[in-house]
Amino acid sequence: MSPPRAAVVSIGDELVLGQTLDRHGAWISDRLLSVGLETVEHRTVADDGHAIAAAFRELRDRAALVVATGGLGPTKDDLTREALAAATGDRLVEDAAARQAIEAWFASRGRTMPASNLSQARRPFLASVLANGHGTAPGLRVRCGDGWIVCLPGPPREMQPMFEREVLPLAAELATAAPVRTLVVHSFGEGESRLAERIAELMDRDRDPSVGTTASAGGVSARLRTRGGAEAVDRLERAAREIESRWAPYVFGRGEATLAMAVGELLVEQGLTLSVAESCTAGMLGEMIVSASGASRYFAGGWQVYSNELKHALLGVPQEMLAEHGAVSAAVAEVLAREAATRSGTTCALSITGIAGPGGGTPTKPVGTVFVGCFDRRRGGSTRRFLIPGDREVVRDRSARLALMMLRLRLMDLDETPLLWEVRP
Repeated sequence: MSPPRAAVVSIGDELVLGQTLDRHGAWISDRLLSVGLETVEHRTVADDGHAIAAAFRELRDRAALVVATGGLGPTKDDLTREALAAATGDRLVEDAAARQAIEAWFASRGRTMPASNLSQARRPFLASVLANGHGTAPGLRVRCGDGWIVCLPGPPREMQPMFEREVLPLAAELATAAPVRTLVVHSFGEGESRLAERIAELMDRDRDPSVGTTASAGGVSARLRTRGGAEAVDRLERAAREIESRWAPYVFGRGEATLAMAVGELLVEQGLTLSVAESCTAGMLGEMIVSASGASRYFAGGWQVYSNELKHALLGVPQEMLAEHGAVSAAVAEVLAREAATRSGTTCALSITGIAGPGGGTPTKPVGTVFVGCFDRRRGGSTRRFLIPGDREVVRDRSARLALMMLRLRLMDLDETPLLWEVRP
């Protein structure tokens, strides 16, 4: 007999039509895997009662646990309650405790409860209600043969706490396999194929932990997975350290770490501060920096100097330089970085100027041409030229990440390390 499995059903017209990206399935599957329950299928279903009921009937025969999200609101297109009753051959009844909780939710906020919200207090007769501490939609849970169907509200701030409290313990009881342990190692600045070559034998299919690589936003991550208890954690740690050693200096962190976090940690350790001057990225670099908690300890701010007039007026780029070299040039990037540090009083500064496209390119400076300047008071300034593939937003995003990586390498005394998409003399 095969071990118990789970299935995830994401409900909503907006998901089926591609208007909203379904993030619930990945999150739920990852959490289920942490207690040893693997997901056999993700299914996305429209706001159609018959389709939802059919999905419940089909998946309950394949999975010991079916987790559905969405369709528990008070409107006419919220049909999960009715579909669950149809799939289990049950009738809907009003749950007194659920009604009381919904009424109390509105009363505590000084609001009158619309009559439509009473529909959220209904449940199949054999189902139990799952309390919602963050909204008006209770969850539902019903036994189906040897397994369970659990229905959760769609909003993440309501769904995730309910899942952790009600579903994860149930999943742990159903699981017969050892918990799955995972770890992710992140890198930026080198291509996926080259990094994969460095850890080729670690990626053999019969190795434990298993190792695979994924590329996203120009970065490459190694994903490690194994099963077991404390000994499995040790195996993951040893493998992760080996990968970090082989991928150095492009590795910047694990798990939820970002490149901006890694740079911020180095700035704090070395007692340095940072400012920025941005042209083609127009604030994207600054946004990445402040996305890291505690950025106020080292980040002073910066300039968005999109036009040549502002480059000259705010950061003193000579008009003769702009005329001779153009705004997209090493000379201008160098001045922008130096003047940002000088005028803000920071010890370090980054600058970006480039052609993000789709227009504006020339034979000598095609779309994707970007110059990044890096300045610090100890060693002065340097610039690098890049030719970045992708559409406008991709070029801007990668430019900001390359700037962060340039600063990180400088802070590590590794200025000469080549970077992806770099055009070297």
